[in-house]
Amino acid sequence: MIDIGTSGVRAAIVRPDATVACVEHRVTLPATPFPGLVEFDPRQLSDTALELAGRVLAEAGPVEAVGITNQRTSTVLWDRATGEPVGPGIGWQDLRTIGECLTLQGQGIRVSPNASATKLAYLLAQVPKERWDGLAFGTVDCWMAWVLSGGRLHITDASNAAVTGLRTLDGSGWSDRVLDALGIPSTVLPTVVDSTGVVGEASALPGAPPIAGIAGDQQASLIGQGCVRPGLAKITFGTGGMLDACVGDARPGFETRGAQGCYPIVAWSVGGALTWGVEAIMLAAGTNVEWLRDDLGLITTAAESDAVASQCAEAGDVWFVPAPLGLGAPYWDFGARGTLLGLTRGSGRPQVVRAVLEGVAHRGADLLEAAEADSGLHLATVRVDGGMSDNATFTQALADATQRPVEIAPVTEATMLGAAFLAGLAVGTWSGLADVAAAWRPSRVVEPGAALDRDRWRSAVARAREWFPDLSALDF
Repeated sequence: MIDIGTSGVRAAIVRPDATVACVEHRVTLPATPFPGLVEFDPRQLSDTALELAGRVLAEAGPVEAVGITNQRTSTVLWDRATGEPVGPGIGWQDLRTIGECLTLQGQGIRVSPNASATKLAYLLAQVPKERWDGLAFGTVDCWMAWVLSGGRLHITDASNAAVTGLRTLDGSGWSDRVLDALGIPSTVLPTVVDSTGVVGEASALPGAPPIAGIAGDQQASLIGQGCVRPGLAKITFGTGGMLDACVGDARPGFETRGAQGCYPIVAWSVGGALTWGVEAIMLAAGTNVEWLRDDLGLITTAAESDAVASQCAEAGDVWFVPAPLGLGAPYWDFGARGTLLGLTRGSGRPQVVRAVLEGVAHRGADLLEAAEADSGLHLATVRVDGGMSDNATFTQALADATQRPVEIAPVTEATMLGAAFLAGLAVGTWSGLADVAAAWRPSRVVEPGAALDRDRWRSAVARAREWFPDLSALDF
């Protein structure tokens, strides 16, 4: 299994009993050459992935198949003949194309600046047109498949393709309307394949195992936590937070964003058939704990937030709205900002740290409510992974805010399991999605206690909103 995330690359072996072994990880942070710009070196990512995969194979021996999971919508453009990128990769957080997105809105085309579409147009504009026929575009999964196969595979899976902003709404093909509006030639686009299925050999790895599973990171986490039937959902609490819920074989009824701010996603593709989901996004989750550590100095490690917050039974009516980058679903207010309310002379370090953890938990409850409203499904439990899933104070607050049992993933990064399940399904390690669901075993379950005050939370959010009105007016 190869996992290329925003801040690091990971390789691991997943056994048939769904346990993880031989994990190798290396931090590979993107660069920010200017505020709003996020770039990375595609060759560094792929070289690191090959090195780490080689290490786990040397330790564990041959594998039956390779699965790939990746940060989504980050964009790479490379020369087919040389296999070299023609410029830096542009990260999914990059905002340099906001103006182009607003221009497209005037043409009736809604594309987010986080999507690949305008990033690809930007990269193409840096290359003379006479070279375009020899170029290949891909998201990070596509680039990795190219490298693993020695340049034989130019493919992406349906879950990654669907979030590029370049597909038709039903996921059936590339959108001629968007391609024409951005001047993107279809010759640079990859072939879209199923999320599970043998597509070729990873000839760059010892033994040339088959590449058999590909999915974007959030969809891989959804599968990795066994959410393979309608009504099951997970939240990944990393730097940001993503709730993904399985909806089924029917696309959600809204075009680009539901009334409560959720996006339709392709969860995975099997045998050409798409399974759909909805996704609700929190722009900042673990970032707020990093703020406590790096900027305020209230904790020395992220893990310490649990011990400090547990020094008080409640936050003493101190409230924190985690919006350093604005608010995602259901509000989508880019002008909102982080807000700390209710401080008194008696408010101390434990109360502030607990308020931050509870604020992120309330945002998790916001995502759950939004997903239920936009999908029409009742989500009886919440499954969670990501760095914050190890924090007992936080997970209890999440259970209390949602009033649902919270099931903690057996591994912090469930994306690894999802990529492995997809690859294993293709080669017979697991016989079907029912086997994947049966393999789910949470490390622990947190039952809800006394409900957190959601009305008081909404009052705090109202105070945090529209701090920068010009940014609040933006909508993608």
